[in-house]
Amino acid sequence: MEPPPAYGNLPEAVISRTAGAPAPERESARRDTAPRRTGCHGTAWHRARSLLPGLVALCLGLWGLERGPAMWRDESVTHQVAHRTAGELWALLGNVDAVHGLHYFLMHAVFGVWDGGLWALRLPSVLATAVAACGVAAVAGTRTGPRAAAAAGTAYAVLPPVQQYAQEGRSYALVAAAVVWATYALLRGRWVAYAGLLLLACWLHQFALLALAAHAVVAWRDRAWRWCALAVAAGVLPLALVAAGQAGAQLGWLGRPGWQDWLAYAAAAGAGLLLARGAERERVRVALPLLLLPPGVLLTVSLVHPWYVDRYVLYALAGLALLVSRWRVVLLVAVLGLPWSLWLRTPESRKDDVVAVAAAVRELSRPGDAVLFLPARRREWLLSSPAVYGGLRDLALARSPAASGTLQGTELPATELRAALLDSPRVIALSDPPDQPRDRLPKEAVKRQTLVAHFDLCALRRVHGAAIALYARPGACPHPPQTR
Repeated sequence: MEPPPAYGNLPEAVISRTAGAPAPERESARRDTAPRRTGCHGTAWHRARSLLPGLVALCLGLWGLERGPAMWRDESVTHQVAHRTAGELWALLGNVDAVHGLHYFLMHAVFGVWDGGLWALRLPSVLATAVAACGVAAVAGTRTGPRAAAAAGTAYAVLPPVQQYAQEGRSYALVAAAVVWATYALLRGRWVAYAGLLLLACWLHQFALLALAAHAVVAWRDRAWRWCALAVAAGVLPLALVAAGQAGAQLGWLGRPGWQDWLAYAAAAGAGLLLARGAERERVRVALPLLLLPPGVLLTVSLVHPWYVDRYVLYALAGLALLVSRWRVVLLVAVLGLPWSLWLRTPESRKDDVVAVAAAVRELSRPGDAVLFLPARRREWLLSSPAVYGGLRDLALARSPAASGTLQGTELPATELRAALLDSPRVIALSDPPDQPRDRLPKEAVKRQTLVAHFDLCALRRVHGAAIALYARPGACPHPPQTR
């Protein structure tokens, strides 16, 4: 039997299930996907409406893009790593961060063409989010009419977590765009495009592979999909093997999912199930697995191997947006999320602010002062500010990040570090805020103990997510201790 025209070139397995639906549902689908206007004016209106989600996402992404300006430490890593040479970048990925390797090379190319600071760092994510929003509308359009499809795409654009990662110099918005358009290619039966897009998503971040679980619900009976799934899994295997060897250093900071993670998942699942009550069956079949399975699987696995962070499966929110078909829901999300959207465009919305850290260091330091990072990984706060970092003497550094093929470099042994510290008349110390736990490594304890026993605290600046202190040898403080 020839498939209903509303479903175009869908995979045979999907068409067969849809064709077997009761007559009233098929008739409703045909009415919903029927063009609302005809002629040139109608075509122009339809095209404009199909671009609306992307335009909304673009405007939201550009709104307050610099955040103050501010940049948090993960973005600082992207910035400083992408400015290394291609050889230095390749050496780094052999030791750590292979999971972000393709994104680093992409940003290396971007900065090679245009070293535009925060705009160059974040603009790829803004554009990717606009592409993803159009993709959500395209996926929804295979199941519903153009008006409802535009509502779904716009709903994706206004979701606050989507807005957040649209303005970060990391890979998550790009992963979401690739997964969304892979989903569209799946529904159209464009298998080469499907495999290529999903493989791209996995090389941008390997947890995009969890999208296969969602797609299996739609197309597991189709032999072509099974071959594509095998091809994607084989294609991402080299990255997975390298990343597995780095997992201890890469994800060692993670703990098992907390109640907040499960509550957020339950809230998203509840919203999805509520929206699914009024949605077409085939749209629900695509949307709910995408919303529920990737984060659900990662949360469950993280009970044994703590790997879960919500941004790793940001693309799952496309499943929630796909269930939106009414503009009143889009408006409700935009209005209720407005305080969150405003807060996201402030420096306080991220864990720290390396721009503020660099400004405080510039204020307290003099050329040639020693700088000390407590812990060593906080060196990332200044690596993206070479104008500030270059005027200081990093007394603990044994090999630079680029020379050692690491993110933050390697440091001297504890005994050498203590001697270098005692030879320094003034030290700028950068540390986490007082309410954060202290590293118990012996080397970090030596840093803290030596400062307390042999130096006076001259000044302290507290900025978002960090504390910057000026220490001097006893009696050498230029003025009474200051705290601000």
